[in-house]
Amino acid sequence: MALEADIRDALTRAFTPTRLEVINESHHHAGHAGDDGSGESHWRVVIRSDAFEGQSRVACHRAVHAALGEGIIGRLHALALDIGT
Repeated sequence: MALEADIRDALTRAFTPTRLEVINESHHHAGHAGDDGSGESHWRVVIRSDAFEGQSRVACHRAVHAALGEGIIGRLHALALDIGT
């Protein structure tokens, strides 16, 4: 999947994670609001990186969104984040 690779690449470049899972959960939302039929609308990311050390939860979420950029964020309907060090 192209979007999964784009998410993975952007987060790896930005944070050098010690753990990174990019999980496509779109199949759970088929036919629901936000399902665009692409099979790539709903995502969950589990990321662990020393880059998040000492940052608030909000700051970590903002950093992930900034790393993904509008080019990726604009292609998502939903993004669940599990962020830590």
